[in-house]
Amino acid sequence: MRIAIAGGGMGGLTLARILHRHGLDAVVYEREASRSARGQGGSLDLHPESGQRALADAGLAGSFRTQARPEGEEHRIVDPAGRILVHHVPQPGSFSGRPEIDRGALRDLLLDSLPDDTVVWRHRLVAAAPRPGGGWELTFPGGQVTGCDILVGADGARSVVRPLLTDVRLSPVATLVELHINEVDRRHPELAELVGPGNLWCVGVNQILAAQRLGDGGLRVGITLPAGDRPIDTYGSKRALLEIFGDWDARLTALIEAGDSAPVPRLIEAMPPGTRWAGRPGLTLIGDAAHLMPPVGEGANQAMLDAAELAGRLAADPDSAIQAYEEAMFARTQPIAEMSARVQAMMLSPTAAQDIVRFFTPRPKETAAADS
Repeated sequence: MRIAIAGGGMGGLTLARILHRHGLDAVVYEREASRSARGQGGSLDLHPESGQRALADAGLAGSFRTQARPEGEEHRIVDPAGRILVHHVPQPGSFSGRPEIDRGALRDLLLDSLPDDTVVWRHRLVAAAPRPGGGWELTFPGGQVTGCDILVGADGARSVVRPLLTDVRLSPVATLVELHINEVDRRHPELAELVGPGNLWCVGVNQILAAQRLGDGGLRVGITLPAGDRPIDTYGSKRALLEIFGDWDARLTALIEAGDSAPVPRLIEAMPPGTRWAGRPGLTLIGDAAHLMPPVGEGANQAMLDAAELAGRLAADPDSAIQAYEEAMFARTQPIAEMSARVQAMMLSPTAAQDIVRFFTPRPKETAAADS
């Protein structure tokens, strides 16, 4: 089998790695020029049942533990006045929860586990078409053409492969504005103390100001606002953001003022939960290409689990692998996509603070029948 993977993100690289462990070669076509061509964003909390399970299948669980940060699971939620609503502190040194790892570190871990010629850089898939004898013809910028027997679209939200299977449309769910603060412990110790070793959410009415500790000593600051409230370019200046959060405690808005770069706004979109398609031979999708969800902690985890399940099926029975994978993936991801949509809506609701406190507050265990 000639297996082509469009996209070198977490899902595509995990798929290539597990296929390689099964003795199946794959080529990953990636649009970026190199692994260091751009920053990879913030950190991820890898879930035991999905992201960590996929890394175990990839033979990388030990390497993951050397780089992950269990303390990064600490989560603080405050209101606009800075009052603590929820404070979750993980068990020290435990990997049983959802330890954090920087996206760049996880990507490097996966890249380092692959043969050097697995990833073909500077190759953005621009078109794919079925070949008369089976398989797919792939076209890249400049007219370069190659072929494969199986094509896996791991090419994210704006997937080029997805339209070959479904004409589903994306819907806007929020606007996200990002900033970065370098060397926070040395340069802004008060912000380092505010955020702690993990994540901080400041929850207001229809707006969230969040900060996330990174393994490189920096902070990633993210502002979530309703989609379409204002032209997205409005959010490209700190001044505009500070006006939006003008009545918030100055200790919180200092996260905006301290940003070392201009704010970067982007529209967050999602696919309708439960999106399905009729299968086509030798073609499938994983990750955001298959089930783009609001970014509430499931995207990368589900992409990696997609990869693990597809790789295992391709190794066991290539003829039925794609159909079996898709049926299982549809059933697995629909409730997760529905939950992600509910959480995203809850985070931008007028009653977000109360709703989020209820969401993160453990429910009392039901009294045993014998004691009732």
